[in-house]
Amino acid sequence: MNKTVQAYFDAFNAGDTDAMLACLSDDVAHHVNEGNIRHGKPAFAEFCAHMDRCYAEQLTDMVIFDAEGGTRAAAEFTVNGTYKATDAGLPEARGQTYRIPAGSFFTLKDGKITRVTTRYNLTDWIAQVK
Repeated sequence: MNKTVQAYFDAFNAGDTDAMLACLSDDVAHHVNEGNIRHGKPAFAEFCAHMDRCYAEQLTDMVIFDAEGGTRAAAEFTVNGTYKATDAGLPEARGQTYRIPAGSFFTLKDGKITRVTTRYNLTDWIAQVK
């Protein structure tokens, strides 16, 4: 198991953006499920602030896979969340709860995450919060 990826997810579940940022390279490429690639820690921090405003999430059923001598990793997990505030272009938030399977893929260099890509089924999520 990749210790950096585990620390990243531990920080996510603790709501500790600073600890998440500590796992990232300065030039991290963040590929979000439905959106543009964000480059660098400041863009990642802005994304986290937005997510914290709109969603409360905990990840469970975590399985982390490690490959290629620690330079690549992946994780499969369940997102358990509450939709707190309406996100632009999505249904109105009314405190709905959701539970969806998701996965993240990582590239690492010198013990830091240089790329994180997260995928989930947006159609499933929308159906749960409508």
